[in-house]
Amino acid sequence: MTRIVDYLPADWRDALLLGRLELPEGPTPILVRGGRVLDISQFAATTADAAAMADLRTATGPDLGALDEMEFAVAWDDASAGGMKLLSPLDLQCVKASGVTFAVSAVERVIEERARGDAGRAQEIRSQLAERVGADLSAVKPGSDQAMALKDALIADGLWSQYLEVAIGKDAEIFTKAPVLSSVGWGDWVGVRSDSAWNNPEPEVVVVCDATGRPVGAALGNDVNLRDIEGRSALLLGKAKDNNASAALGPFIRLFDDGFSLDDVRNAVVSLEVTGDDGFVMTGASSMNLISRDPLDLIGQTVGKTHQYPDGFALYLGTMFAPIQDRDAPGQGFTHHIGDRVRVSSPRLGVLENKVTTCDQAPPWTLGVSGLMRNLAARGLLGTAV
Repeated sequence: MTRIVDYLPADWRDALLLGRLELPEGPTPILVRGGRVLDISQFAATTADAAAMADLRTATGPDLGALDEMEFAVAWDDASAGGMKLLSPLDLQCVKASGVTFAVSAVERVIEERARGDAGRAQEIRSQLAERVGADLSAVKPGSDQAMALKDALIADGLWSQYLEVAIGKDAEIFTKAPVLSSVGWGDWVGVRSDSAWNNPEPEVVVVCDATGRPVGAALGNDVNLRDIEGRSALLLGKAKDNNASAALGPFIRLFDDGFSLDDVRNAVVSLEVTGDDGFVMTGASSMNLISRDPLDLIGQTVGKTHQYPDGFALYLGTMFAPIQDRDAPGQGFTHHIGDRVRVSSPRLGVLENKVTTCDQAPPWTLGVSGLMRNLAARGLLGTAV
């Protein structure tokens, strides 16, 4: 079994952490406060309800014990089968994502588009584009006069792309990453489609908001991406992004308080480590201070007069990490192998660890909204919360 505190930030005892446990009676929202784990299901039946509250420091509920004394199950480790299962900290929140929010990832999306999903052509196109486009994009404020001048120049050069439109244009790319209740948590499998030959993890910070768009906390996320499928056509974004076990978050939502704020998100460094059964190791990092659009701007483009989320939402903020390290053959770049262990980490948020399988082999998503409502009703919890 595994001690979850080994995957938490060094100051976890001072943090306010919101999460979900799979208990015998069903999925249960928990709050970690002062190092103790509280079952807050009578206070707030879902984490969406909890996140809507102004101040969770007053939340009450049965004390389940000290977090550092608990052991948790890891999906791929049979020896841990008797431990508690930590679920994704999201339940009724809509899972959204923002794309192409870093200059490096913008270049890589252009490469995918021009390669038409062929990893073998990627290096050649990368050499043609990276210096010309990447250097310019990194200093451009989206939607500015400078950005529009660059757009005109790129069109004249025959280099314009729909990905550059959302990278430097006024409108961000905001899409639905996963249905409600379908995301997976720490210690679980993540899935790539078995018909994908070019794919990668995307280590990101996920900001969690209430129905008004108020950011209430943040978590680590892995926005699993199928580069060959999206590269064939941007209209295949749903097929490339929304698959069984393709959205991972956790271990917990760290709630904003006096010791952790949105500025910590803005300045976060998100690291990635992929370790394969074949001995392959890949590492990288994204600095959130290089993001082209502020988190509040991305939140504002997600919710407002034209779109509402009554149960709140979680928003993947994007990544600058687009792996190009060759794995199987020169010029082929990186793609996942079954059994890859993926660790997404950041000092103030901890470590999100998952292992890769195919979407059809990952545990199927079976608990939907109606099933959760029946469970909560049977437990007498539907009359609770705000």
